[in-house]
Amino acid sequence: MFYRLIFALLPMSVLVFSNSVKAGPCPEYLNQTLKKLHSEQTLNICEAYAGKPLLIVNTASFCGFTTQFAGLEKLHQAYKDKGLVVLGFSSNDFNQEAKTDKDIANVCFVNYCVTFDMFAPLAVTGKSAHPLFKALAAQSSEPAWNFNKYLLNADGKVVKYFNSQVKPDSEEMKQAIEQVLGH
Repeated sequence: MFYRLIFALLPMSVLVFSNSVKAGPCPEYLNQTLKKLHSEQTLNICEAYAGKPLLIVNTASFCGFTTQFAGLEKLHQAYKDKGLVVLGFSSNDFNQEAKTDKDIANVCFVNYCVTFDMFAPLAVTGKSAHPLFKALAAQSSEPAWNFNKYLLNADGKVVKYFNSQVKPDSEEMKQAIEQVLGH
């Protein structure tokens, strides 16, 4: 009886193990525990999303590109079940962010109905840039403005950088996402 149970569970354990090693280990620069926007909750990117492709965006509430929140939310809805994770990082590096978390949250969650994870403001450029954004810049480009987008593969490597001018619903972005997702 005991051996039957072991042999019955063996294929399941192999399946679980093989799924857990599909992507490489989470890079240290993604192993960050960050405060979520207008919340006491924190989220560790590696713990929550290791092995998943990420679209990381630096955002601001009062920028000419703020309307891209709507397109980012559409991407999130279209690709979340296929494995893509959209993450927004509020920043006032370009002096276009609201003064309080509450006001930023209002723009994101009320005005644009954002449901993807948004994080409390942090620096994205220069010497004071958060280590996450220093690592993204080292792999591609430092944000030159708000709404720069970094597409990372499941191993946490930047595979494509999109500047502010590239809209989330552009063919260029959709093709890059499809390629990272293997579709």
